[in-house]
Amino acid sequence: MTTNEVTGRRGRGPTDRARRDRIAEAAIAVVAERGVEGLTHRAVAAAAGVPLGSTTYHFATLDELLVVALCTAAEANIERMRDWARSLPPGADLPAALADLVMLGLTEERPQTVVGYELYVAALHRPYLRPASTAWDDALAEIFASRTDPATGRLLAAAFCGLELQLLLRDPPPDRDEIEATFRHAIPG
Repeated sequence: MTTNEVTGRRGRGPTDRARRDRIAEAAIAVVAERGVEGLTHRAVAAAAGVPLGSTTYHFATLDELLVVALCTAAEANIERMRDWARSLPPGADLPAALADLVMLGLTEERPQTVVGYELYVAALHRPYLRPASTAWDDALAEIFASRTDPATGRLLAAAFCGLELQLLLRDPPPDRDEIEATFRHAIPG
């Protein structure tokens, strides 16, 4: 709402231009905490600190919230991966670097990793989510291929995703050396 200078009354209008982005980020947080099945307009509104009507105004359906959550999470993950790739020196030990990256996804970046896989799996039954999921797959393969070759890049993307997903479920936590050994087998010497 905006205040009319003549009447002093508040009228309709954008009061918080970043509200839609906050709602999208809150949707990601809800998925990280409760899973896709826990995503509701009410939960997102509470997490974003906005009235319930704001979530339904910006995202009329839960499907719209899922799409924006997946696209936002995928874009952030892709950018994080590109930053990682740029930070590696040209002669870096790729299997060791990939093992460190998996461990980072299982520890410090665990919430982002969980969200990524929650939404990725949701795309199995929601075709409208698939473009963002395949964009993530393609970006990973491209990033890994820049250090190897296209076929190995695609193999490493699949191995990376598979290992992360499996290891998110493992208790006790995985052994980093075991992860590195897996990547050493996958990368031609």
